[in-house]
Amino acid sequence: MDELRIIYEDEVLLACDKPAGMLVHSDGTPSRTLTDAVAEHLAAAGRPDVRPQAVQRLDVETTGLTLFSLDKATQGALDAQVAGHGMRKRYLAVVAGRFPWANRVVSVPIGRDRHNARRMRACRPGQGKSAETRVTRLSEKGGRSLLLLELVTGRRHQIRVHLASLGFPLVGDALYGGARSASGLLLHAWSEDVIHPVSGERLHLETAWPERLWPERPAGA
Repeated sequence: MDELRIIYEDEVLLACDKPAGMLVHSDGTPSRTLTDAVAEHLAAAGRPDVRPQAVQRLDVETTGLTLFSLDKATQGALDAQVAGHGMRKRYLAVVAGRFPWANRVVSVPIGRDRHNARRMRACRPGQGKSAETRVTRLSEKGGRSLLLLELVTGRRHQIRVHLASLGFPLVGDALYGGARSASGLLLHAWSEDVIHPVSGERLHLETAWPERLWPERPAGA
């Protein structure tokens, strides 16, 4: 990534558009991370002592909006919004076939897959952790469906597991049985509403339309 795609920036917050294939945090390897790119941007802007901290994580192949805290004094307020599900975060995803519901609320608990440490799994009621995803079908074309998803909770792999549990794994999601894709995992963190930890203002943050998922933005999206 030669240029960091900044969506919003002030003294305490920075939001950027993460590319596919880039880790948000280091996993112990020397690979350059999104956190590294943000730190380099801040240093170039005359803020070399600021240590950016990602407020939420995206899987390495997921693209889209990633929010960073730039101030330890306000980090707690952001963490509280995450813990209390106060941030409204919406994703775009593509699945193979016609998604049969115009709107669907998926309330299926999620737990770890005991047979594969990389996977999570849909659980029976009373097992795992509660998880809820709101799904809206936005468009259909070429044997695929474009979905808008809003996370009510934020479990690991939540969207991927919930769509797979409906029989519609994400295109490009080999881990959960999705159709192959030359464009990788077709999942994008599109927008987020967050209360600014200093001003108290509600910010609506949104990336550019992700053409790699869907060439044209549907009416009403």
